[in-house]
Amino acid sequence: MSAGAAYADWIAVDWGTSRLRVWAMAADGTIRAEAASDDGMGGLARDGFEPALLKLVAPWLGSVPVPVVACGMVGSRQGWAEVPYRTVPCAPGALQPVPVATQDGRIRLFIMPGVSQAKPADVMRGEETQIAGFLVEEPGFDGILCLPGTHTKWVHISAGEIVSFQTFMTGELFRLISEESVLRHGIAAEGFDQARFESAVADALSRPERLAQRLFAIRAEGVLQGLTPEAARSQLSGELIGAELAAARPYWLGQEVVVAGALALAALYGDALQAQGVSAQVLDAGPLTRIGLGRAYTTISETTA
Repeated sequence: MSAGAAYADWIAVDWGTSRLRVWAMAADGTIRAEAASDDGMGGLARDGFEPALLKLVAPWLGSVPVPVVACGMVGSRQGWAEVPYRTVPCAPGALQPVPVATQDGRIRLFIMPGVSQAKPADVMRGEETQIAGFLVEEPGFDGILCLPGTHTKWVHISAGEIVSFQTFMTGELFRLISEESVLRHGIAAEGFDQARFESAVADALSRPERLAQRLFAIRAEGVLQGLTPEAARSQLSGELIGAELAAARPYWLGQEVVVAGALALAALYGDALQAQGVSAQVLDAGPLTRIGLGRAYTTISETTA
């Protein structure tokens, strides 16, 4: 490297509510280094974002400004800078990152816009970049992309566009119920009973209106019938995912479905759909955000070349 040159040609940033992940990228898309911290949007004041980023990426910088392309809650109202939503239908591969001023002259920050939907009201930040990455890999895809996580998205994609989408707080509900409700006393932190999960999914799909009652039954079965903490965890997961599938039925019924997420969670969704006769492809979503950010970096390079 020449004197003053940076280790990273550009930096990819995925900034969520609870986690910050960064990658030092080469111009050809090779990952040179990566780092992460718990400095998510939820724990930062507006003036805390730049120091949190620099704490991770400073070793990758030189004297020449390095482009930083970020997606996620960093662009929300409570983030570093609010970046307006783009409304559906829209092509995630055509979304343009928005330049944001920084104090440190060693970085040039660009933040991806989120996507919004008027009816029913819904928003996403970060998933649009995952979807753009998915479409780089599968440009002809026409169907449903499910992105399970804290706030699971079901996205209808056609002709390279997000046509509509629906969000479920299933992951957040699982955390709150398992860690903060009365059920926390009988729910294991890990371990899984596949049969109990599948039974709970089927129960919730057939009678979603009984969800609140079935959740307390987990507590009662633990007290009276010796339900193990591992089985309780599996039943809670199945009840919540089954209720989600019941509500999302118009998205997956008769459609081509791809589930992209952390593999263990994505596999649960795949199993639940398989039980309903839907053979969903399951993908690791890990690389998709970086691929989507790489597409955005290319647009910056083209406009500044």
